[in-house]
Amino acid sequence: MPAVPAWPPASTPRLFVDTPLSAGANPVIDGPAAHYLLNVMRAKAGDPLLLCDNRSGEWLGVVADTAKRSLTVAIERRTRPLEAVPDLWLCFAPVKKARLDWIVEKATELGVARLQPVITERTIVDRINRDRVEAQIVEACEQCGRTALPTLADAVKLPRLIADWPADRALLFADEDGGLPMATLAAPAPAAILTGPEGGFTARERDLLLAAPAVKRMALGPRILRAETAAIAATALWMAQHGDWGRD
Repeated sequence: MPAVPAWPPASTPRLFVDTPLSAGANPVIDGPAAHYLLNVMRAKAGDPLLLCDNRSGEWLGVVADTAKRSLTVAIERRTRPLEAVPDLWLCFAPVKKARLDWIVEKATELGVARLQPVITERTIVDRINRDRVEAQIVEACEQCGRTALPTLADAVKLPRLIADWPADRALLFADEDGGLPMATLAAPAPAAILTGPEGGFTARERDLLLAAPAVKRMALGPRILRAETAAIAATALWMAQHGDWGRD
């Protein structure tokens, strides 16, 4: 007998929707997501979809009806619960657009819980397009299989970040002037990583950071890394040691 095809197929589109999902619900998808499904994926009645609501997890549904600019989905069952990601924040100085997109995408894939833009004295980009970054987060979650979106915090200046820092959360400061390798740092969750801008932190900022009780200096090897490389390298190192990379 021929093998029964897997259901849903591996190619099933996966989308986040801003509405609570449950078995028997009939959410309507419109806007850019509907355009993608109808005009790019050529979705039709009966096609499967995987939907996430950032509340309850991932749900399997099928297209029940299509219109010119929208489609209705019939939710059948939950396929995965809402995930629990490691409690790691990535605090980073914003960089130019394409490289900022890369930080956001890769940090989301790696499983950070919160993205915190930090404005430093040498930060070139002092504003971020929140809608663009949020769209990048959603797209990365859809691609990598996350069921929970990381939080995107408002940009904050470094002195304010340090002044308001929670005492129970270690802040791993990627210090190009020295520090300890991640493997020797005791910094399990809750924790955060702080990486600087192009050109690094100023001497005044280093003094401010090193005076903060929660700060631990972290070294990222013998070479000078670009700002976006440092952010992702540090995140990967933390996930390997303290995060969920060792889970089954």
